[in-house]
Amino acid sequence: MEPFPADAAPVRSLVLWVPDWPVVATTRDGESPLDAAAPIAVIHKGAVLACSAAARADGVRRGQRRRDAQARCPELLVVDADPVRDHRVFAPLVSRVEDLAPGVQLLAPGLCALRARGPARYYGGEAAAATALAGALIEEGLVDVRAGVADGPFTAEQAARAATRPGEPVRIVPPGEAATFLSRLPISQLDDEDIVDLLARLGVQTLGQFAALPAERLVERFGPRGARLHALAAGADSRAVTPRTPPPELHREVDFEPPLDLAEQVAFGTRMAADAFITGLGAVDLVCTELRIVVTGERGERSSRVWLHPGAFDAAGVVDRVRWQLAEQALRSAVAHVRLEPERVEAAAHHVRGLFGSGPEERVHHALSRVQAMIGHRGVLTPALGGGRWLRERQVLVPWGDRVEQGSVTSGAGAARPGSTPPRPWPGSLPDPLPSTVFVEPAPVDVIDAEGDMVAVDARGELTAEPAALVIEGRRREIGTWAGPWPIVERGWDPTRARHAHRFQVVDVVQTAWLLVCEAGVWHAEGRYD
Repeated sequence: MEPFPADAAPVRSLVLWVPDWPVVATTRDGESPLDAAAPIAVIHKGAVLACSAAARADGVRRGQRRRDAQARCPELLVVDADPVRDHRVFAPLVSRVEDLAPGVQLLAPGLCALRARGPARYYGGEAAAATALAGALIEEGLVDVRAGVADGPFTAEQAARAATRPGEPVRIVPPGEAATFLSRLPISQLDDEDIVDLLARLGVQTLGQFAALPAERLVERFGPRGARLHALAAGADSRAVTPRTPPPELHREVDFEPPLDLAEQVAFGTRMAADAFITGLGAVDLVCTELRIVVTGERGERSSRVWLHPGAFDAAGVVDRVRWQLAEQALRSAVAHVRLEPERVEAAAHHVRGLFGSGPEERVHHALSRVQAMIGHRGVLTPALGGGRWLRERQVLVPWGDRVEQGSVTSGAGAARPGSTPPRPWPGSLPDPLPSTVFVEPAPVDVIDAEGDMVAVDARGELTAEPAALVIEGRRREIGTWAGPWPIVERGWDPTRARHAHRFQVVDVVQTAWLLVCEAGVWHAEGRYD
């Protein structure tokens, strides 16, 4: 809990606020930007955290459950909340404000504060300063930016949120009138859900009613939390605006004039920036293990991707990733701009070579990285376990240095798609232990009963007869024990891709275990337990 300075007067503060920032961040994220005019809802813990203007027009509101919001707006684009994305996209805008008025405090993504005195003297008044700073953010492509000036950061924030009149995005609360301005606001403006719920049940609905309560009684009931909230409601927010310490500029950018068409030319032109990028990280004792490369074409199209490294990037590795990204995500026009920014950094001390030389793992890494640099990103693949219900789907090949997340899907060639899906339950997937041998092509099998007739699975999912033997590769094997069937039903809505099959585990008399599948009356072996 942030303490209030004793006997300190509220500081005249200026707050800039971008409404619905989680939604705005999704429309400005270079990796997967969404259309700002589309109905969008950002979901956190199953409820709407923020929504776009188009979604509000269809009845979507903050706090609604996800299914209620989708019922009101069937075309709603649902995006999971991502605080990292919100901070990453807002950081350049904070830097832009700092260029015009130093001493900015980041309160939350989409919300920042600074002392009003300095900008007001420079721009010729509080209203002029707020208008100039909000206009600078609008020049960066934002549509809606609000500003508020008042005594204390809390009152200034409420003033910014109250600046809703068209053409007047700035709200100025005159000095000494903070309590009057706050008195009409609902009690829900206080950021303490437990106390706010209790006060609402007791009939306290506005900040003015809360401020009228005896402060000593609130301290007795709620302790320092009550004193803090009472001071906020009374307009006595004595907290100072604490400027942030700007992080070191670790990213590097390259502009090409004229734009370049060939990937090799772009990679060569990025070498100096890659050297400066690695040197800049080393100057603050950091190394980069995840690198974001943003390539912009002369027509404005963008290619953004995060590259991983099993160790730490060097300059040559950065240049290789630029070349590979252009090969895999070709732009429709010539390349005009390349940006290198660290997505994840680690202390350089964790990546120092051993005193007595590199170990076997490091030598393997260097050898594979050299081969990969010569023959391309997908020239060196390593196997990984992916998601899916079928064993062949779970075998994925990942380029050396990349990481595949649990539950990722695979392409038809068996290689992991760029960008893994979140973990899934995968109902119907085979539990551990998995077969040690998975057949590349399913091996045809005949399962027969004691009379020599084929065994099948009927419409009710039951066997037509007791399995007695299986015939595989022309050899008859008597069945000792078996278990199943376990149904697998996939994509019933798509006639061309639908599958309905049953799995069985069978152990023959020589103690070889098989994983069998019966689909449409046809048997095949999916794997073998060696």
